[in-house]
Amino acid sequence: MKTSKEYKQSLKKMKSNIYKFGELIEDVTTHPATKRTVEGHAQIFDAAQNDEYKDIITTKSNLTGERVSRYLSIISSAEDMIANVRMKRLMFNLTGTCTGGRCAGFNAINAMWSATYDMDKELGTDYHKRIKKWLEDAQKRDITISGALTDPKGDRSKSPTMQKDPDMSLHVVEERKDGIVVRGAKVMICGVAAANEIFIMPGTGYREADKDYAVSFVIPRDIENLTIVETRRPSDTREQEEGFDIPVDIGGITQAYLLFEDVFVPKERVFMCGEFAFALKAVMNFIKPYRAAIGGCVAGQGDLMIGAAALMARANGLSEKVFREKITQMIINNETTFGMGVAAGALGRKHPSGVWIPDALLSNVNKVHVARLPYDTKRITQDMTGGIAETGCLPSCKDINDPRYGDLLKKYLKANCSGETRAKIARLIEWLTIGAGVPGCMHGGGSPDGAKMMINASSDINHYIELAKRLADIKEDIKVEPRKK
Repeated sequence: MKTSKEYKQSLKKMKSNIYKFGELIEDVTTHPATKRTVEGHAQIFDAAQNDEYKDIITTKSNLTGERVSRYLSIISSAEDMIANVRMKRLMFNLTGTCTGGRCAGFNAINAMWSATYDMDKELGTDYHKRIKKWLEDAQKRDITISGALTDPKGDRSKSPTMQKDPDMSLHVVEERKDGIVVRGAKVMICGVAAANEIFIMPGTGYREADKDYAVSFVIPRDIENLTIVETRRPSDTREQEEGFDIPVDIGGITQAYLLFEDVFVPKERVFMCGEFAFALKAVMNFIKPYRAAIGGCVAGQGDLMIGAAALMARANGLSEKVFREKITQMIINNETTFGMGVAAGALGRKHPSGVWIPDALLSNVNKVHVARLPYDTKRITQDMTGGIAETGCLPSCKDINDPRYGDLLKKYLKANCSGETRAKIARLIEWLTIGAGVPGCMHGGGSPDGAKMMINASSDINHYIELAKRLADIKEDIKVEPRKK
């Protein structure tokens, strides 16, 4: 398995095709806009070498029996899924932010593992053989794989083929004997700058008329005719400052638009091409582990917020016991999303392909919690720590260390600790609650309204009614006539 140094070297060798603010990023490992997300992902490789974390970060390959990164594995049991949730929490603890250049790719591998199995069985294709061969090679190379699902979509009231511009969803424009050519875009894709390859998923379910949009494949991040535009904007100016204005130099988050201008994908890397009837199920099997495991992500960041808030209380001369009720609520928020993720994994089922698929209802309930509880934790953190951490009025590291007036700033920043220490805590809290440390809680992994639709679809109200009728000994069939429009 790779070391973090070898991982960074693999990125340095790639062709430059990532832009930000009109500038071509020559080296993602050193450019201010991307280097921190690379550092965060590099920690995965360091953790894999650490005996304390090895069993969480790595597992045995179902293909070779060798130890591989869990991010390159098939989730084959409830224990594997629970380890996934624990791994997401651990990585937030270690980096302070998202390592999304691996988790979405991890889910894409597992979603298409089951989808290709079903297609081969029902249609006689050879997609499952292709994905097996590719994954075994990916494990040997120990590469980092991001995942891309979201299309621009255009007019949401119209299907892909009904759009004025057919490129509003990624689609196949040419089929050849040796592969396919695709055009369009994938948008708001996390961690691409830290990835070696990108696993493309279909964006939704499709009808036969839209079959050209039912496509899945994996490509090198620097493939010809792919342009990547980094879009992460919150705190852009602060993120490129120095000293403790960047509270950690070991993590960061990036988002990108992927612009496909007739990209050729070799046949052996294509895992769906026109099989529209299987697209929605593939997407659903992507969503379930993603929405279960994101509960671990936000709990991991919540752990840091609890620690930072308690540290600021002490820095201000107050015992954290003063805030016992608020800290207790933060802990409850964390363990609710973490526990829901574990439960979704534990109550899942095994697909005939060998993939373990978490429980749909609990996964989507967790997504709804994730869209609310982490924000409550952020609010409590800001409440506990005061205006210094929330209003953006903290002097910069450069000012605090200025030879002309820095000592005065340090003097007026101090409380129950030095002024510089208090400033470091405040900047960390700002970063965690309103800066680039904030993950996509509301819409990461899909919208909460979409999750509620899935909850309704996964729930049988008549079952609940029959339970109540049985206990009340009611035999009468009570019906309500539908309202006339």
